[in-house]
Amino acid sequence: MTGLASAFRTLAVGAAAGLLTVTGAVAAPAPPASAAPEPKAPREFVALSSVDRTILQEMRYTTPHNFVGEPVDGYRQPLCALTRPAAEALHRAQVRLLARGYTLKVYDCYRPQRAVDHFVRWAKDLGDERMKGEFYPLVDKSRLFADGYIAEKSGHSRGSTVDLTIVRLPARPTRAYVPGERLVECFGARAERFPDNSVDMGTGYDCFDTLSHTDDPRIQGVQRANRQLLKGALVEQGFVNLPEEWWHFTFKPEPFPDTFFDFPVARRSVAGH
Repeated sequence: MTGLASAFRTLAVGAAAGLLTVTGAVAAPAPPASAAPEPKAPREFVALSSVDRTILQEMRYTTPHNFVGEPVDGYRQPLCALTRPAAEALHRAQVRLLARGYTLKVYDCYRPQRAVDHFVRWAKDLGDERMKGEFYPLVDKSRLFADGYIAEKSGHSRGSTVDLTIVRLPARPTRAYVPGERLVECFGARAERFPDNSVDMGTGYDCFDTLSHTDDPRIQGVQRANRQLLKGALVEQGFVNLPEEWWHFTFKPEPFPDTFFDFPVARRSVAGH
């Protein structure tokens, strides 16, 4: 009987092993494949704050106060990232402006391609006009591509383009935007449009209107002088202005003139650079 019982036990163990092999009924599941790591910036990119801590940063696309009306894809943290030559050129401009009682303030710097894709999707959704009253009150949304306000590629994604303004020192804080608050046209009188501690440039940032053209003849007096102060300080350091936007400047020569990056705007993207 002992030998027979031993044989039965051997058969039972073998059957169980075969069941595991054939069916995998009680085998532990294989671990899932790990997600692809996020791309990081090339070493030529730096956080602007690592080059100049005095330049103010109001990164609009991490907030809902922009023409889309919500935080934009790819903006993980309110960080200005730029190629090192562009950041160092901003520092040189800042030194000269500080001596005159002003500081630079950046609104946007490097912009990932996924953010540009977000803009394109938004522009094609003609029913979403939640921010029209401030940012494009006179432009039909169906015209945003044709009029050049939205495109499928942006120089910002190459890392040497920056949107910025000038603030008189001492800088007053800019209050937070409250989603759903009454919108005022971006080209309205300074006392009426959204409060910004910038000097008066005649329009707000990202104003889709011909009044935003840097040398629009309707912009005169102090407003024109302020635009020329910004342009002069940056051109002196190698930046080129986009004539349609008083706030938009690209450092030349660009280290990456033909590359459109898609790493997220986050400290980890430029960590250690």
